[in-house]
Amino acid sequence: MRSVALRLINYETLKNGASETGTAATFPMTERLRPHLATLMGNGGFRALLARALVLASAEVSWLRKVIVNADGALEGLETPYAQLKPAEFRDGQVVLLAQLLRLLVAFIGPVMTLRLMGEIWPQLAADNVDFGNGDKK
Repeated sequence: MRSVALRLINYETLKNGASETGTAATFPMTERLRPHLATLMGNGGFRALLARALVLASAEVSWLRKVIVNADGALEGLETPYAQLKPAEFRDGQVVLLAQLLRLLVAFIGPVMTLRLMGEIWPQLAADNVDFGNGDKK
């Protein structure tokens, strides 16, 4: 799942033309997922899913404990870690968080729906032949 998350983050980085994911302390992958998931499960469902992914990721990446999911479903508190961490450390936290979010999606809506959703958001990555059941890639 981490390799899928890293591919998505790398794609967003290249697409945005930034040296790291976003030009500031942002997490564009959750912002790209939010409207699609809110349609599927409502704003509250998206917030709950992201908050759960954040709790799971925080167990592995300590700086994520300072981040919260606000009422709109956006991540808050990224500015301080972004300013204090090396870019690679910040990216590692993003990868872990996105991987947890994708794991939860696979658990709740299944691999087929998750792949379909990812294909709608990132159609160019749909050809990567991601397989959530037998590892990241066939």
